[in-house]
Amino acid sequence: MESRRRKPEWLKSRPPSGERFAEIKRTLRDRDLHTVCEEANCPNLGDCWSGRDGPGTATFMLMGERCSRGCNFCDVETGGMDPLDSEEPENVASAVAEIGLDYVVLTSVDRDDLPDGGSSHFAATIREIKRHDPGILVEALIPDFRGDAEAVDRIVDAGADVIAHNVETVDRLQWPVRDRRAGYEQSLSVLERIADAPDVYAKTSLMLGVGEYDHEVYRTLSDLRAVGVDIVTFGQYLQPSRSHLEVFEYVHPDVFDVWKAVAEEEFGFLYCASGPMVRSSFKAGELFVEAMVRDGADPAAARRAAEQHGTAE
Repeated sequence: MESRRRKPEWLKSRPPSGERFAEIKRTLRDRDLHTVCEEANCPNLGDCWSGRDGPGTATFMLMGERCSRGCNFCDVETGGMDPLDSEEPENVASAVAEIGLDYVVLTSVDRDDLPDGGSSHFAATIREIKRHDPGILVEALIPDFRGDAEAVDRIVDAGADVIAHNVETVDRLQWPVRDRRAGYEQSLSVLERIADAPDVYAKTSLMLGVGEYDHEVYRTLSDLRAVGVDIVTFGQYLQPSRSHLEVFEYVHPDVFDVWKAVAEEEFGFLYCASGPMVRSSFKAGELFVEAMVRDGADPAAARRAAEQHGTAE
């Protein structure tokens, strides 16, 4: 395998710039807040923060900038966990108001050092945002909380509109892609718990280009629908540094289009975002799911319609 493969043209991204980018960065720094956009070295930071194609978005990363796990695809630093900042929920809510977001994405590092995995802190942030403005839609991209169902329920009960948990890759490649404390079945159990909630959409994401086979991706889609996942995204894995997992393949955009069609037309997912530069929280407020939530679509009814679609197929 060639080390540090040359990126194809379709993976070129623009550097961050502009007044909107500077405004968001200043607001975050003033409140000592972190974003996964920066910590994970996301290639879409320039587009999302600059608002070139919309009002601008940012994904807030809660509970610090260091993770208790060490996944081989992720650029977030590991170890040396800091105490939780009790002011973070309010700081995030005020930043959301200042930036002017109407769709907020929250994620977090893994906090295996905490008894509840940090789920109470995560839930408090959701409630604080909703307290400031009940009309803001909140998408929570959560860890697996070691499979703790009560921790997942705390996020549901806090009022998130969309709850995502990323399975990341196919069953066979969970290791070496993810930390050994994560796992395929554990992630499916978390997603099933989310999908059992009647008033929330369940979402997940997969990276392509880490060595998966087509039949494994197909099986993963089948497993995800079986546990009730509503929304799935596909994106290209990019190696953050030489110490991380190498890219096995740069997947052509046409292949991403095929997987979108398979997910929506064959399996009946309510929505699939699929493309080389797609990330689980990339411009989340502009996705189809926002229109569904704002139109008052009932997640349970939408799932029943999708199941009927799958049966018809």
